[in-house]
Amino acid sequence: LSNSNELLEGITEYHLSQHYPNPFNPSTQIQYALPEATQVTLEEFNSVGKKVMELVNGQQSAGYHTATFDASGLSSGVYLYKLTTPSFTETKKMLLIK
Repeated sequence: LSNSNELLEGITEYHLSQHYPNPFNPSTQIQYALPEATQVTLEEFNSVGKKVMELVNGQQSAGYHTATFDASGLSSGVYLYKLTTPSFTETKKMLLIK
């Protein structure tokens, strides 16, 4: 138990990791870190900015989190994923190859 507390204490800022694998087909893992419990949304957009999926929308605890993006119903191309909290926003690119 003390080990998980030490891990949480190590998170001092919000962080959105590059997804893995990249390029991907048909699904990929998106990891992010929260230094405090907060409201979180994690959304997927296509290359023209249209939202195609919402992976997370709600209150989450401090710590490391992983969301799975399953793009099996989407076409190949560049997608953006955006993590938003009341005090932080970050967007990264991903490439879907079928």
